[in-house]
Formats: sequence, C-alpha cells, structure tokens
Amino acid sequence: ISYTACAAQLFFFVFLISAEYCLLTIMAYDRYVAICRPLHYGTLLGSRACVHMAAAAWATGFLNALLHTASTFSLPLCQGNALGQFFCEIPQILKLSCSHSYLRELGLLVVSACLIFACFIFIVVSYVGIFRAVLTIPSEQGRHKAFSTCLPHLAMVSLFVSTGMFAYLKLPSISSPSLDLVVSFLYSVVPPAMNPLIYSIRNQELKDTIRKFI
Repeated sequence: ISYTACAAQLFFFVFLISAEYCLLTIMAYDRYVAICRPLHYGTLLGSRACVHMAAAAWATGFLNALLHTASTFSLPLCQGNALGQFFCEIPQILKLSCSHSYLRELGLLVVSACLIFACFIFIVVSYVGIFRAVLTIPSEQGRHKAFSTCLPHLAMVSLFVSTGMFAYLKLPSISSPSLDLVVSFLYSVVPPAMNPLIYSIRNQELKDTIRKFI
C-alpha cells in the first residue's frame, strides 16, 4: 500500500469507527427516552433533534479522524515500512517512528480514550434507567416488548465494545502477531458485518428466510 493510501485508509477507519460509536451512544439515549419518557419522545427526539445528533456524530468522527491522521503521519518513520497488521492502524504506525513527538499522538489517544469511556458510561447509565423502568411494567408482554426493542442495540454495543477492548487492552503476555491479526479482524470486520443481521432479527421475513436456509 502506498503512503498516501495508508493515510487515507487510516482516516476512513478512524472516521467510521468513531461515528459508529457516537451513533450507538445516541441510540442508547433514543431507547431510554422511548421507554422511560414515552410521552416526551416527540419533543425530545423530533426530526430536527435527530438530524442535529446525527450530524454531531459524523462531525465528531470526522474531526477525530482528521486529528489522528494528521498527527500520526506528521511523524518521521525510520523503522522501515512494514506494518505488522493487515491494515494501517495507529499503534502499528507509531512503532515505526523514531521521534519523541509520538507523545503528541499518544496524548490524542488518551483524549479519545476518555471520550470513549464517557460515551460508555452514558450508555451504561441509560440502560440502568431502562432496566429499572422495564421491571416496573406490570404485564409480561409489555416487559418482553421493551426488552426486545433494546436487545439488538445492546448486542451491537456489547460486540463492538468487547472486541475493541480486547484488541487494545489485552495483556502483553498473551500478545502475538497472529493473535493481533485475529483480534483486529474481529473488531474491524465482524461488528459491521453483523449490523444488518442483528438489527433485522425481529423481522419476520428474515426469520422465515433463515429458518428455510437452515
């Protein structure tokens, strides 16, 4: 891959993964309002509010990707040009740098990690409120309907967060080049590939198709 193509790949990877995480956070708020404050749903999440939140998610992803790409590719790379990964990834590129200015990129990574953690806490708090509200619903059918509304999103968040955390927070003692490749495949390819299936799992036509296929 060329130097320019590597920079473009890194930009779009960070942009899309950041935007997706922001959208997952917004979706948690959407489900919280739908279940905990249904009478205010039209006011709090009207079409204009949805457009603004979606635009904020994409703008956050774009800005985050621009900062990381500019910071990473401003570093002098003097340790060769072979990445130990099947795509251009920030940690792998930093390994090729011999400049102390990589601390600037590490600082950006810390800021991004703080934002990711804040979004994660927001999602957890939203679901705590959702579970409390659902448990107060008297009918079993009502509780089942509320849980089924949240299940696809909760499954997507769990898959997205668990694979990403394992990729970047796993112990050095269990790290190896082959394991790094497998884990990177899991968090970069599996969640987007599972998106259509998870969000359509309640669709009766999809259920019938899967049943016939099996």
